[in-house]
Formats: sequence, structure tokens, C-alpha cells
Amino acid sequence: MHREIGAEPYSEQGRARKKEAACLSVASDSERSEFAASPSPTAASGYPRSRRLGGCSDLSGAEGRLATVSRFFLDNRLNLWALCRSGDENMVNLLSKVLSFGEGREMKRLWKKVGRINSLEEEISRLSDEDLARKTVEFRERFDQGESLDDLLYETFAVVREVAKRTLNMRHFDVQILGGIVLHEGKIAEMKTGEGKTLVATLPIYLNSLEGKGIHLVTVNDYLAKRDSQWMGPIYKFLGLEVGLLQHDLPASERKVAYRADVAYGTNSEFGFDYLRDNMVTSLPDKVQRGHHFAIVDEVDSILIDEARTPLIISGPAEESTEIYYQFARIVPRLKVGEDYEIEEKTRTASIGEEGVLKVEKMLGVDNLYEHENTRLVHHLNQALRAHALFKRDVDYIVKNGEVIIVDEFTGRLMPGRRYSEGLHQAIEAREGVRIRQENQTLATITLQNYFRMYEKLAGMTGTAATEAEEFRKIYKMDTVVIPTNEPMIRIDMPDVVYKTEDIKFGAVVDEIVRRHEKGQPVLVGTISIEKSERLSKLLKKRGIPHQVLNAKYHEKEAEIIALAGRKGTVTIATNMAGRGVDIVLEEGVPDLGGLHIIGTERHESRRIDNQLRGRSGRQGDPGSSQFFLSLEDDLMKMFGMDRVRPLMDRFNFPEDEPISHNLVSKSIETAQKQVESRNFNIRKNVLEYDDVMNKQREVIYQQRDRILEGDDLSDKVNEMTAEVVGSVLRAFTSNSSYPEEWDLEGMLSYLCSIIPVEVRGSDYDLEDLTPGRLEEDLVGKALDLYQKREEEIGAETLRQLERYIMLRVIDNRWREHLYEMDYLKEGIGLRAIGQRDPLVEYKHEGYEMFQAMIQNMKEDIVRYLFRVKVAKEEARPQPLRLVTSQPAAKKQTTVHRVKVGRNDPCPCGSGKKYKKCCGR
Repeated sequence: MHREIGAEPYSEQGRARKKEAACLSVASDSERSEFAASPSPTAASGYPRSRRLGGCSDLSGAEGRLATVSRFFLDNRLNLWALCRSGDENMVNLLSKVLSFGEGREMKRLWKKVGRINSLEEEISRLSDEDLARKTVEFRERFDQGESLDDLLYETFAVVREVAKRTLNMRHFDVQILGGIVLHEGKIAEMKTGEGKTLVATLPIYLNSLEGKGIHLVTVNDYLAKRDSQWMGPIYKFLGLEVGLLQHDLPASERKVAYRADVAYGTNSEFGFDYLRDNMVTSLPDKVQRGHHFAIVDEVDSILIDEARTPLIISGPAEESTEIYYQFARIVPRLKVGEDYEIEEKTRTASIGEEGVLKVEKMLGVDNLYEHENTRLVHHLNQALRAHALFKRDVDYIVKNGEVIIVDEFTGRLMPGRRYSEGLHQAIEAREGVRIRQENQTLATITLQNYFRMYEKLAGMTGTAATEAEEFRKIYKMDTVVIPTNEPMIRIDMPDVVYKTEDIKFGAVVDEIVRRHEKGQPVLVGTISIEKSERLSKLLKKRGIPHQVLNAKYHEKEAEIIALAGRKGTVTIATNMAGRGVDIVLEEGVPDLGGLHIIGTERHESRRIDNQLRGRSGRQGDPGSSQFFLSLEDDLMKMFGMDRVRPLMDRFNFPEDEPISHNLVSKSIETAQKQVESRNFNIRKNVLEYDDVMNKQREVIYQQRDRILEGDDLSDKVNEMTAEVVGSVLRAFTSNSSYPEEWDLEGMLSYLCSIIPVEVRGSDYDLEDLTPGRLEEDLVGKALDLYQKREEEIGAETLRQLERYIMLRVIDNRWREHLYEMDYLKEGIGLRAIGQRDPLVEYKHEGYEMFQAMIQNMKEDIVRYLFRVKVAKEEARPQPLRLVTSQPAAKKQTTVHRVKVGRNDPCPCGSGKKYKKCCGR
């Protein structure tokens, strides 16, 4: 037995495809047309076509399943899509059994639940508005009495569907019910663009709100958060639920109200930054969030994949002059790429060569750029090189009102308030000649991965998740379920055309736009940058073609521009932001012209972004088409060496204006995208692995802060901390010998007295009977007696306030310094690979040592302040406390060493220097 190369594997899937081919070959044209174009019962029942929301998978996504049943439906003259939405429970159950063939028990289980929900529709529809609204109270009582959310799922979903019909004139399709079940189970529902994910979310939100812990609905921008909360608001209001909305400039008092609502709509950055800010407050009432129970992430791939490489950072100004940035901005343009430095576009890095180092040393007037004291100069040089060679204006950022604003590489949206870290943003500002904002020091940070992994239950929706299903499963423990489309997908995706040069490509794009515009077909053109969108706009103006431009410069008009994109003769040029989440409605007569045509002017490094662009067309069974126009000069092609094909084309006199159409080229493009996706996944995984180290430390610090904020009386904690400080100091000075005569008793008491002002001398002890245990017991007793006297002097209530205030201030200051040191550790840890050491292992080890040193220093600082601080009550304002130390504290406290440290060993204080050059001086 043998099989031809390239033949279908002998399997159930292979047999299914052969069956499909056979049944389609015997079906007549009229039968195929009847199958694809039959009217929707929902549309016939009076719900407006333009406002329908839906969800079921396109034919290509479900071909394995449809192959086994297409002959059955064609032979019996049955309408598959009408049957899919019929109210007959028996027929739905039959259909669910047939459709689930080959998809396993999981889809069977889900379709059975949909059938059970449908069986309740007639009963629920007979309820009056008052009875329907009272269902919420009934469900909450039943939940409190022990019924689970899974038990209540069927009735609650049926109730929400009925309320949507009465308030919004929208009825959830069966596939939307299916999506709602998937979300409730903490999974990702992949629903094609235009399938009504906004309406789907109302189902699990209502069900899970019965627990009273708050639901977070996460969107990609403020506009969508506001739109969706207002759009779906009537459903929640009818059912007695409160809706909160988070916007960029919302004050803390209103944020707190939003989080107390049953469901809060907002962006990922608003939720994340509120979490960080909550862990910087000095009193419990100042916190705005109330926990992390259940989050539904809309466009989950954009938020948890595309933005996962960028951590959320709250920062404050660092003390460093900005003049050095301007100095390097003048130096770098005088260097030559390839001669003085090299750039690597794949990894977006720039490296200075020997010739370049000599030139820079001469221009700076230094003898050796790599001397220890010039470390900061090397850092500034590297960042200036990156800013000059790798970051492009109107691609990576724009300059608006004298400010450099980052452009999101995946969505094309502006990200005001966000800045590149480690001085890169300042280097770009210097290059552009705008005012440099002071470099910031990290005060609090967290990655989006670790923030969203805090939720007890996490779910997501998107039109493109299948390509990243493995990452979702590995990082977030979420499975991906592909939901069928409500209507068959009839969009035509044409093969790519590849031209030799970018100029020729854009000329061909303009010709194609003109051709389709003349017949009245609307066209949406996708570009990867602001620069390319404006270049195409100029070419269209020369041809006299009226058009709209949608990019980050004009994002305020996004909804208005996208709303018009489906009208006759409309030409819209858009970056990747292209109205994601905004519905494009076709004007009457447009479907007869072929629907909305999509033109992509360049492949994105992620296949998902390309699919999102295509997904703007062919929504809800509308006709449409798409095609990508590429050139060998495109960034993606150059990144993987495709530009080397051009000399071969010149050699064989390949016509300039003739596009390349070859399987090898198409395969190479797909391979390039897969390689970039794999590299980006490794980058995100690497970011997460490093942040996991910080995450464990962050949890310890934040839990400590919460205990301090929640505690009324912290005196026991202070007593415990005092005993720990005394014990650690004693062990540091006595661990080398068991003989008291060999202890540095005077040195130990002197160091201890700098922390706790106990009046004790070495001569007070008889060395013959002295043991470490007795000495520790005596010193701890004296310290606690002294603290008791201090309480009597200033009053218990005042001291309790002091304890909370000082603990929080010291923790925040030490944590801030620790983040700064960890940033520097991470920046240089990659060099350990040269010495055959794993940088991540080294980072974990050294980070742990630095954290332990920080905790010890933190305890000493707290005890020192509490024993030495003076309280001055102001007459005019008696409430606030002004703290004055009785003796100036050194900028850097001496580190207590638990074991003997060699002179060439790393200093235990965490500075990264050798012991002899740090605390061992």
C-alpha cells in the first residue's frame, strides 16, 4: 500500500473532505445558491438588518464539520442556516448532533446547553417587564441558598436574551449564546469580525454579577469602553445592575464609584495603573479597586499578546541633567552606519564598532569610553544610536505640540502618557529638538501578563486567536474555542501580488482604487504606518480621487470615518487601527457592487493583524473581497532577505510593472511571518520570566502594605521587627566565633545604638558568663522597655499613627530604590551568557540576594525612625504630623553581613560592585 506525495492522509478528516467534494459536484447551481442565500428567520421577524449582531464560524473554518453534512442538507432541500436558528428544540438538538460530528464531546456539550436555553425562550417571553426585572432578585436569592452559577446559567441567559429584544430590539443568535457559555467558563471565544461580541458579553456579565464581586470588561480604547457601556447599558439597567465607566482623566473618587458597580468598563491600562496606584496609597479608603474576580477581555489578542511586551510603569523624575541627551544627539549623526556602527533590524539593536568608539572618545574628550566611571556615557551612546537609526518619525512616534508621542505598532493608535524607558524617549526628544522631559525613575511596575493572571477567572473575545492558541494556553491557562459564524462567509480573499519596488506597488494600488471607485465600490486601504498612509493620500489627490484618511493623527474622527466606509464610492485609507471594534455598515446597493473591498499595502509581521484587516469586509454574510499588494522593498521582506530576489529579476529582465506570482514567494512571506511571530512570542515569554522574579517580590511588598493599611494597632509588628533587628545585628558580629572574647562587642553595640538609642556599654557585661542568647534577650528587653517609655511620652494614639506612616514611607522608598537597582541588573545581565552562565538564573539569584538585603535595610530604617523621630504638632493644623530626625541618617546605611564576605565577592548590599569597592572600604 502506498500514497502519492502530497495526497490527503488516510484519516477521518481526509474522508470527510472527499465527501464534501463529491456532494458539491452533484449539487446543482440553484441548490448551491439556495443553500448560501436563503433568508435569515431573524431578519424576517422584524429585527433590522443593519443592527443585527451575530456569531457562527465561516465555511472555511468549519469545513471539516460541514463536509459530513452538506450532502444531507442538499439532498433533503433543508436550509442549514435557517435550521440553525429555528426555535424548534428537537430540530436544534438534531442539528447540534450533526454539526458536532468530528468536533468531539466538547462542542456537543456546548450545543446541548444552547438547546436547553432555547427551550426556555417561549416561557420567558410571556413574562411582563416587572416580572422579568424581578428575576435578578430571585436569582441572587437562589445563589445565596446554594445554587451554583452553572445551575442558573440557562435561565439567566434566556432572561438576558429577552431583555435585549425588549430594550435594544436585538436578539442573541444561538452562536452568540454559545460564545457566552464559553466566556462564562473562562475561555477565549474566537468570533469573526462583526459577529456581535459586544452583545455576547452581556450574558456572562449578568450571570457572574450575581456573586456581587464586580466584573471588569476590558477594551482596547476609551472610545469603545464608553460606547459599549452606553450601548449595552439599557440591558443592565432593566435588570437592576449598575454600570461603571473608567476613562483616562477620571478622578479617584469617581473611579471608586465605577469599581463598586456590578460591571466596570475600561481599558487594560486603566485597570493596570489603578492596581499600581492602589499599592502606593497611604490609607485604605484611598484604594479604588475592590479585588480581581472576573475579567472579560475584548480583543484579547491585542491586549494580552500584542501589548504584552510593554510593562505598565508608574515613574517619577530622576535627578539627572538633560543636556547630555542633546550632546549625544549632536554626536551620533556624525557617525556612519556600516563603518562606525552596525544595526540589526530584526532585533532592533545598534552596536558601536571600534572606529566609532575612537570617534566618540575624541568628540567627548575622554581617554577610555569603557572605564568604570564612563558607564553612563556608554548607556547614553547606545540609546542615542537606537533613537537615530531604528526609530522613525510618523512610524514609531509622532511629534505633536512639541511632544514626542508613541504610536502603537499593532493598532496605529497614539499612546499619550506612555514613554520609552531607560532614556530612549529622552534620546528621541533630543533628536527631534523638542524639550526633554526629565528621565523617569520607576516607582511601580507590572506586566500585563502578571496583572491579568491575578484574576480568579479570565475570559476573552477576539476574531483572531487561533494562531496564538498555544500562547494563551501556556501563559494564561485559557483554551480557545472557535465559534461558528451566524451567516456563511462569502468574502473573496484574492492571492497576494508582489512587485519589484515600492513605487511600482503604490502605483498599482492607486490604479486598483481608481478602477473600483469608478464603478462605485467602496474601498478600505490598510497601511502599516502614518507615513505610508499620507504617501498614498498624496497619490490619490493627484488622480482626483476623494478619500478619507484614518490614522493616529486623526483618531478623534475614527468612528465618523469608519461609519462612512461602506457607502458607495467611498475610499478610506487607514492604519492598523482601522476601526477595530467599530461596525462598517454597507449602504443599500453596495452588496450588488461586490461589497467592501479591502486592499492591504504591506504584510504585517503578525498574521493576526492581516486577518483583522481582511475582517473589516464580509461581515454577517455580506459580500466583500480583499487583496494584498506587496513589494520586495517592504520591511518584512527586507527583514528576511527577500530583497535579494531583486538582482535576480534584474538579471533576467523581469518587467518592472509585472507582479510576481509564485508559490515560492507566497511561502516565503508566510514563513517570514511565522518566524517573526515565534520571535515575538519568545520576547513576551522572556519578559514574563524576568517579571515573574519581580512579581514574587512585588506580592510580598504589596501584601505587607495591605496588612499595614488594614491594621489598627501595629505595635506588635514593631516589637517583632525590633527583636529581629537586634538579633540580626548580634548574629552579624558574633557568628564568626563562639568565644565572647573574640567578639567585637563595642562595635556591635555602637552599630546597634545608631539604630536603637539603648544606653549600654561592653563593660556592662561579664564575658565569662555571656552567651549570644543571653545577650540577645537582654538587648531586646532594653529596646522594648525604651519603646514603651516612648509611647508614654508621645501618647499611644500618636505613636500608632507614626507606626503606619513610617512603615509605609520606608517600604515605598526602599521598594523604589530596589526597582531602580533591578532595572540596572536586568540591563547588564545578558552579558553573563559570555561566561557560559544563564542570564535568567543569574538574575533570579542576584535579585533574591538584593531583595533580602532590601528587606533587612527596610526593617532597620523603620526601627531607626520609630525610635528617633520627633513629633511636632502645628498649632494651626493639629492633625498632620511633621517628622524630624534627631540625628541625620546616612544616605546609605551600613549593610549587616550574616557571613564573612571575601574582598572580591559581590557586595551583599546589592549594589553589584565588589565588596572591597563598596561596603568593604
